[in-house]
Amino acid sequence: MQNIKVAVDAVVFGYFENKELHILLIKRNIEPFLDSWALPGGLVKNEETLEEAISRELHEETGVKTTFIEQLYTFGELDRDPRNRVISVAYLGLVNPKSYDLKASTDASDAQWFSINNLPNLAFDHLTIVTKALERLRTKIQYQPIGFNLLKTEFAFSDLESLYQSILGRDVDRRNFRKKIMSYNLLIETKNLRKEGSGRPAKLFQFNQEKYQSLEQQGFYFEV
Repeated sequence: MQNIKVAVDAVVFGYFENKELHILLIKRNIEPFLDSWALPGGLVKNEETLEEAISRELHEETGVKTTFIEQLYTFGELDRDPRNRVISVAYLGLVNPKSYDLKASTDASDAQWFSINNLPNLAFDHLTIVTKALERLRTKIQYQPIGFNLLKTEFAFSDLESLYQSILGRDVDRRNFRKKIMSYNLLIETKNLRKEGSGRPAKLFQFNQEKYQSLEQQGFYFEV
């Protein structure tokens, strides 16, 4: 006789301009791991789908709703939860942190963004889940333009460059990176400028999502 519970966990990445990639964590207000930091998530209700469960848990515990979230991996080690056997279906999400005011509720007493390079000790096997999510993100951002989900609607090209460097954890060849991105003709140059330091104002761009989707249907392959 099986006695297995199913949970969902959200690995939500956010990017602050000219800073490191961050991840959204909650502080647990229940045992086990009381007052420890963890990924937003919880048990799936009988009457809801996995997608409904992850959206509900994420919004309840952090106040965040993301337009980009996809299934990452299933974690089912026997001892991953000290209470009982729990299988977790993890999801990867991307948001612009400045679009949300974090609001902890239900099982969370707090919600905060943490740099991926300075994470606190995490409850359960959540560090393993985060590691898997970061590996997926670093791979996927090189063949699908998901990074634009982390930027503002209008952004300077330097923002995009800094974002890729932060996610990949290494420098990119600025000249070749710009040449390749611009060759896809997926950026719309706006009439707006942004002052950056003592130099001349930087042009602001928008990502042409409709054009990308149209090209993708024709077999277009994005690669950086």
